[in-house]
This record gives sequence, C-alpha cells and structure tokens, in this order.
Amino acid sequence: MISQQQKKDFAAALRAGNTQIAPGCFDAMSALLAVKAGAQAVMTSGFAVSASHLGFPDVELYTMTENLAVVRNIANAVDVPVVADTDTGYGNAMNVMRTVREFEQAGVCAMIFEDQVAPKRCAAAAKQLEIIPAYEHASKIRAAVQARRDPDTLIIARTDAMTQDEAIDRAKMYAEAGADLIQPISRTFTDFDGLKRMREAVGVPLSLQILGWLEKDLTQQQMAQIAGVACYPLVGLMTAAQAMQDNYAKLLSDKGTANLPHPRMSMADFKTFIGFEDIEQQQLQFMLTDLKT
Repeated sequence: MISQQQKKDFAAALRAGNTQIAPGCFDAMSALLAVKAGAQAVMTSGFAVSASHLGFPDVELYTMTENLAVVRNIANAVDVPVVADTDTGYGNAMNVMRTVREFEQAGVCAMIFEDQVAPKRCAAAAKQLEIIPAYEHASKIRAAVQARRDPDTLIIARTDAMTQDEAIDRAKMYAEAGADLIQPISRTFTDFDGLKRMREAVGVPLSLQILGWLEKDLTQQQMAQIAGVACYPLVGLMTAAQAMQDNYAKLLSDKGTANLPHPRMSMADFKTFIGFEDIEQQQLQFMLTDLKT
C-alpha cells in the first residue's frame, strides 16, 4: 500500500493534467506483474474482474463487496496508486457514499463512477446503453465528493452518453458537481478534436480508457494535452486469456507440455516474483526463534 505522500503527489499530478499511465489489472498477481514491468499506477477493470472472478461479462453481476475484496487485495499488494472502477456506485447517492468510504478505506487513490442505469452494461461490448438523468448523476458525484475523507481521493465522473454534445453537457455538470476528472467512452468520441473540445469545455483533465481507435490513433503528445490519467484496462486480461487458451489447448491435444506455444515463467523466477524468499526469511526470523536458541 502506498504512503500518504505518494497519494498526494498522484492526486496533484492528475489534477494538473500530467498524464499518468495505468495498466488494467484484475487481481493482486496481475497488479504485481504490472508494477514489476514498471507501472507507476494501476487500474482495476470491472470488465476484467467480472470475467476473471465470476466468469461472466461486465453487466454488474458482482456486488460492491465482491469488487471491494478484489480491489483491497490489489491495494495491499502493490506500492503504487490504484484507480478503481466502481461502476455505477451500486445504487443511488447513498450507495455511492458508502462505496466511496469503503474503497477509500481499502487504499485506492481514485474511483470511477459512470452514469449508466444500474445494473450497468459494458460500454465497449453492449449494443445499447441506458443512462440516468444528468442531474441524478451530478447528485451522485456531489455525494461522492462529500463522502470522501481525504481530499486527495479523486472522484472521476464517467459519461456513457452516445452523442458528443450530450456527453460534453453532462461532463460540464459533473465537473461543476466536484468531479476531479471526466471520463468519456471511446465509442462516442471518434477523434482527438472531439476529446480536446470536451477537455476545454469541462475545465478539468480527462480520464481516458485506451480502447478501440484510441489504441491506434491517439499519440502520446495528444494524450498529454488532455488527460490526467490514461488507463489500458484490458491489456492484461486479454493477454492472459489468449496465452492460457493457447497453452491449455496444446497441453490437451499433445497430452504434454513439450510444445506449448507460449513460454512459461520458471518456478525459480516465479518464486522470486511472488516473494517466497522473503516469506522464508520471515519464517526464520519469527517462527523458528526457539530452534535457533
């Protein structure tokens, strides 16, 4: 878990628009792998959490406490800021207030609340989206801001409005309600000019989910002009899914592991990565004292 100074610095960077990159993760191990690779922040993806822990699509079938358990484990496992996907807040403004307090206590630095009807649907996959009235989500954002105990806990307001003008109008309301960042969905804005127009209209940095056209067309220079944080929510999940699917299929077809298509981490490397040596040292220090004396 991070220090208070790390959290303060992270909040200042995002509010100033100094773009931070956050790979998506879905459990403590995927978060640790991201940090080992050099990540300075991670994002918990609701899509990935639902898929990996329930085997279901991202339609808010898991509960707030199920998501919280995953996020708490991630925050405890890593020493970088965690941005949490908190879906719709799991209900009305009162539910949002409890969600903020629980996730803040779990150690997250930022939470993303979207303006879909609960239970939500994944904007990247669903054909149709239903959103609540803008004033209602603005009230939920005000409730979230009031509920946080630490002013450096960031509230990110996401709008799933499908037209650019409506998305910008809603985003302005959410920023006025106290949102620290605004998150659009990639299918609404189809080019950098649209995102730049939103950034200028709302007066706060954007939170970007780098999916679809954004992965191919948005440059680092453009990202730096508009975003406080850029999350890559599904790289980890889709990488793991493809590699495991391919290796499992080869294992079962060959009835052996000699020709697996993807390399595996060695047992020695995995033991080092996961911290076996540290645990063994602690066992020697704290559990075998009587034997040493």
